[in-house]
Amino acid sequence: MRKEIVRLQKAGKKVVFTNGVFDILHVGHLTYLEEARNLGDILVVGVNSDVSVKVNKGDKRPINSETNRAFVLLGTKFVDYTVIFNEKTPEKLLDILKPDIHVKGGDYQKEDLPETKIVEKNGGEVKILSFVDNISTTEIINKIIEIYKK
Repeated sequence: MRKEIVRLQKAGKKVVFTNGVFDILHVGHLTYLEEARNLGDILVVGVNSDVSVKVNKGDKRPINSETNRAFVLLGTKFVDYTVIFNEKTPEKLLDILKPDIHVKGGDYQKEDLPETKIVEKNGGEVKILSFVDNISTTEIINKIIEIYKK
């Protein structure tokens, strides 16, 4: 992926990176991905591996496998590439890929992100996007449980 990013940047393309679990894709995810994609020419999404999702969200997650989640993201019109990573957060991956822009959702603060130092050290910038409230994979899962337990 690093070689491809270098090639794209040499061709004058602005590469945007974001990351997440994207377990059950919903409108909040799509709004976020569209907003991220609009910041540049290419959108690369780091997808948390199944192992890192269990660390971040507990033993019952993810619902969908890492390969399925990455494939679904590639099926959207916003995502150009996906990369699966094992760590809890993407600092190591960002240090390798060196995107022009690293994007996170409105539920984060730039100064609180461990990846901000790495991105800025490599000449990139961190942008915080808007947050779509009241939509989450956890809420979808809870709704399914509630409906089907009756």
